[in-house]
Amino acid sequence: MKKLFALTIGLFFSLITLAQSESDVILGDWYNQEKDAIIKIYKEDGKYHGKITWMLNPLDKNGNPKTDPLNPDESMQSRSRMGMIIMYNFEYNSDNEWDNGNIYDPKSGNEYSGTMTLTSKNHLNLRGYVGIPLFGRTSNWSRKLD
Repeated sequence: MKKLFALTIGLFFSLITLAQSESDVILGDWYNQEKDAIIKIYKEDGKYHGKITWMLNPLDKNGNPKTDPLNPDESMQSRSRMGMIIMYNFEYNSDNEWDNGNIYDPKSGNEYSGTMTLTSKNHLNLRGYVGIPLFGRTSNWSRKLD
């Protein structure tokens, strides 16, 4: 009986570890579709977030770090784009899908509901939408390979 109990506990923890590793496959650095930024996807408090860690053109036409002038919140318009969190609160659903997140687009100043789908080890589809996913746009990201 003790062996059966130990085997059951071991199997349970193995399944938890497997589920955890499946959900964490998106962690790391990703190029956006335009390849003009790298977004680091990280996990905090069980949810997935992404922040800008590299930009092809980090400076504006005056040589200053790019900010967020299109943000509807005036108090956020002077914040730097570098290090900006542009994705937050994504939750792993199943079958390589994360949902219930939000995406902020500093190029437009708009925020969208979002889903992510890992289509292969190094390709991620990020869909932003208003209302329902049918009315949205998908951006194809690629993993930064060292």
